[in-house]
Amino acid sequence: MKSKLTNKILTLESWQDYELIDCGNFEKLERFGEIILARPEPQAIWDKSLSEKQWSERLHSRFLIDIQNSNGEKGIWKNLKKTPNNWSIKFTYKTMNLRFILKFNTFKHIGIFPEQAPNWNFIFDSIKSQNTEEPLILNLFAYTGGASLAASSAGARVYHVDSVKQVINHANENAELSKLSKIHWIVEDAIKFVKRQVNKGVKYDGIILDPPAFGRGPNGEKWILEKHLNEIIKDCSKILKEEKSFLILNLYSLGWSPILAENLIKQNFYFNELEFGELIINDSFDKKLPLGIYARFLR
Repeated sequence: MKSKLTNKILTLESWQDYELIDCGNFEKLERFGEIILARPEPQAIWDKSLSEKQWSERLHSRFLIDIQNSNGEKGIWKNLKKTPNNWSIKFTYKTMNLRFILKFNTFKHIGIFPEQAPNWNFIFDSIKSQNTEEPLILNLFAYTGGASLAASSAGARVYHVDSVKQVINHANENAELSKLSKIHWIVEDAIKFVKRQVNKGVKYDGIILDPPAFGRGPNGEKWILEKHLNEIIKDCSKILKEEKSFLILNLYSLGWSPILAENLIKQNFYFNELEFGELIINDSFDKKLPLGIYARFLR
């Protein structure tokens, strides 16, 4: 039987503790719990729907890019209202109750990617449908652990791999706040970890990959997306179980097409149906903000 390919836009549904209020002029206005932030957004090339005055009246804090920094990521947060250094929000789906601690730092990210919430639901549902006792899940480039928490809350044992110890500590805090365990925290280069799993013959019930465009391993190893992605996908195909398993690939590199993710998965895995496309969030004025691409399957 021929495999089915589905090109689908994956849209964030209603989330009580998160809202994309407005976006435009290369910024986005977001509410996390009761805290409203403005952050740079290179994809928002259109005009804002609200005036600058309306933005300023709502804002708690705005991220200002350090123009001397060539990559446009580093900068400072400028508080316009009294704002905590960290706070928490919750995410619920069926019996899944996740908690996330959000923090300011010198980068525009605060510890969560809201557009990933539909994938958390997919992870939860996929693990529940496998009907496997304590399935083994691998989360690569795992950041602060949204996918790891979703897998753990569904009853899985999770290997959470990231090269940055500070990020692993943040993920552990989220797990403790969410009252979740059975997550193994691993500070390591993702490529090296996967190759070791291949050599050991370990098999996983699910694999999540969320690689950055560029990165560094704990010992200075270089990660370059277009150079190393095909290699790690091929190795992941060797450690994913042949039946009752799933895979999710997320890519955030600007200008990349979902067709790239489709081709990588088609060439290395078999499946009944592959879903691929863009990750988007609608703002309150129904402008669609693209925030990455994905491919995923459940077999």
